[in-house]
Amino acid sequence: MELKTTGVAGTLESSDVMITLEPKTGGGIDLELQSTVLNSYGRQIKETVLATLDRLGVKNCAVTVNDHGALDCTIKARVECAFYRGCQYDVDGKYPWGGLIK
Repeated sequence: MELKTTGVAGTLESSDVMITLEPKTGGGIDLELQSTVLNSYGRQIKETVLATLDRLGVKNCAVTVNDHGALDCTIKARVECAFYRGCQYDVDGKYPWGGLIK
């Protein structure tokens, strides 16, 4: 699967993160990170986002992360959601969440 359009997931509320994935041709993954906890957890947030994109098979996209103290599990879920929204993936109204994603 590949991104067909921009996918967005999350909110700007405390303890959440807004992830925006935009398709691009070639050049790998461009990551822009804004976070209220950037100095303490910026490296971990980047690693979580990039590992999730790698697991989903994403090779080229522009990623914008606006974090407000989200846990890793929330970051992973928001990246997955933005990806599937951007792919316009919907088979019988079922998304392959959680354990179904390899």
